[in-house]
Amino acid sequence: MKNNRRQFLQKVGLLTTAAGLSYVTPAVAAIRPQETPKDNKVFASAGNAVANTKHGKVRGYTRNNILTFKGIPYGAPTGGANRFMPPQKPKKWKDTRDCLVYGPICPQKPDMGWLQQEYGFLYQWIDGMQDEDCLRLNVWTPALDGKKRPVMFWIHGGGFASGSSQEHPSYDGENLTRLGDVIVVSVNHRLNIHGFLDLSDYGSQYAASGNVGMLDIVAALEWVRDNIANFGGDKNNVTIFGQSGGGSKVITLMAMPSAKGLFHRAISQSNSIVQMSTHAYATQFTAIVLADLNITKENLADLQQVKPARLQEALAVAEKKMGGTVPADVGRAGLQPVVDGKILPTHPFDPIAPAMTANVPFMVGTTRNEASYSINNAPLENLDDKGLITRLAEKYKTKADYIYQTLRKAHPDDKPIELLSYVSAQNPMAYLQASRKAAQNAAPAYLYLFAWHTPQLDGRPRSFHCSEIPFAFANTDVTENYTGASEEARKLGDKVAKAWINFARHGNPNHDGLPEWPAFTDTNGAMMVFNNTCEVQNDPDGESRKMLTRIFYNKEV
Repeated sequence: MKNNRRQFLQKVGLLTTAAGLSYVTPAVAAIRPQETPKDNKVFASAGNAVANTKHGKVRGYTRNNILTFKGIPYGAPTGGANRFMPPQKPKKWKDTRDCLVYGPICPQKPDMGWLQQEYGFLYQWIDGMQDEDCLRLNVWTPALDGKKRPVMFWIHGGGFASGSSQEHPSYDGENLTRLGDVIVVSVNHRLNIHGFLDLSDYGSQYAASGNVGMLDIVAALEWVRDNIANFGGDKNNVTIFGQSGGGSKVITLMAMPSAKGLFHRAISQSNSIVQMSTHAYATQFTAIVLADLNITKENLADLQQVKPARLQEALAVAEKKMGGTVPADVGRAGLQPVVDGKILPTHPFDPIAPAMTANVPFMVGTTRNEASYSINNAPLENLDDKGLITRLAEKYKTKADYIYQTLRKAHPDDKPIELLSYVSAQNPMAYLQASRKAAQNAAPAYLYLFAWHTPQLDGRPRSFHCSEIPFAFANTDVTENYTGASEEARKLGDKVAKAWINFARHGNPNHDGLPEWPAFTDTNGAMMVFNNTCEVQNDPDGESRKMLTRIFYNKEV
C-alpha cells in the first residue's frame, strides 16, 4: 500500500526526488506566515516555522509551541564516489525545503531486539529508513527570535555500528527545549562499514576513511556554528552529550583537533572505553571485509558500487572472524574510530585526558545496573551465589572467585543477580575518565550514578542501560513503558534534566533541587547518586570499582 501510494504521488508530480530521496514541496508558496492557532497542539503551514540556513530555507512545524525541524541536510549524500570519503557540504536549494520528518539513517543490520519481547517493550525502538544520504540533523527551538540560547547537541548510541537520532522516543528534544529554554540538536551520521572502514593502506584518497563517521559529526557541529543563530541559539555555548556509543563519540570528539572550538562542554553517559582502534587492528578487519567481497587493490573502485546490504554481510563475516577479544591497546571489538596520528592523534582518555579540551567542563556517569541480565530472563532473579560464580567462570575463567569475593564484600546485602549486573565496563571507566579529567587541574569534572529502578516487569530491569536518557530529556511521560509515566519518575526527571541544562548553560550541574554536587577529585571521589532521594557519595563501590577497572582495562591504574 505504501509503495502504491508513493508511485501514484511520483506519477502525478507531487513527490519530487533529490539525491534519490523524496520530499514534498509545498504546492502553494505564497501563503503568509501564520501564528499557531491557540487550540492547536501541532501546526504545520507553508508560512509557519521557516528558518534560513547557509544552504537554503527550511520549513518545520510547531508542536506545543516548540518549533521542530527534522531531517535538515548538513552534508551531501555519501554513496557512490562519496563513499568512504570525508563529508562534503550539501548543494544549495532554491525553494523552501520541507523538514517535517526524520531523515534517513545510515545502513545497518536489522534490529533483532524486537525478537525479545521485554526489550522491545522497554525501548520501543523507531527503526527508520536506511539510505546512504544520511547526513541529517534535527533542531528543536522555542523561537526564531535571535536570542542566544545554549545548544545541546545529542549524539545517539548503538556503539559505532547502529542507531540513529530517532531510534528511542526518549531522544525527542521538545520537552528539554521547553524546560530549559535551550536549543536541542540531534544528528545522524555514518556508522559501521560506512563510517569506520580503514582503507588508508589502499590509496592516499582513503586516508580519512577509518574516521569519516566522526568527521560527519564534526561537519554537523560546523553546521551548528554556521546556522544555529538563525534558530535562536548561541554558537559559542554548545554542549555535546551522548549515551553508550554516543558517549564514546563524545570523548572521541574531545581528542579531535578538527572539533576544537566547536563545543564548549561535554557530557558522556554510560560509555565504556578510553581507547579506540589502532591502525594494525583496523587493517586486519578491513582485509577480511575485502576478501569476502572479492575486492583487491586492483579493483578497489568496485567497492563504491557494492550494495549496502552486501556490505553488511561482509561486515558480519569480519566480526565473526575477528571475534570479541581485542589487543590491550584497542578499545572494543569491531569497527570504531582509528588512532591515525592526524584526525585522531591519540586515544581519547589513554593514558591521560585529552589536553586540547582541558578547559572544557566534563560530566560523566552511568546507570547502577548497566548489565541487567534478567530482562527477558525472569528465572535469573532466582540465581544464588553458587550459580553466580558459575556464570562468572563462563566468561572470566579463573578470575571468577576473585570477582565474586570482591563484589560480595562491597555489596553484602545485594542479590546475586544484582552483583552480576554490576559487572560492566561502564562504571569503572566513568570513574577513570573523571579522575583523568580532574588531574588536568583545569575545567571541572562531575561524576554521577543513576540508580532509579523501574517498577515495570516486576522491577527486574532496575537501572538498566539507557534508563537515564528519558530523565535527562525530561521525557519520562513519553517513555511510559519504562517509567510508567509516574509522578515519582516525573519529579526525578525534573531534577536530572535541570542538572543537564545547568551544566549546558554554566558548566556546572548544581541547582536548587539537588544537594551540593562538588566537582570530582581523586580525594573526594564525589559522585551524585540520582534516585528518589538524591545524594552525593564518596566512591561508593570502592574496591569493587578498582577490581572492575583491572578487569576491563588492560593496564595498571
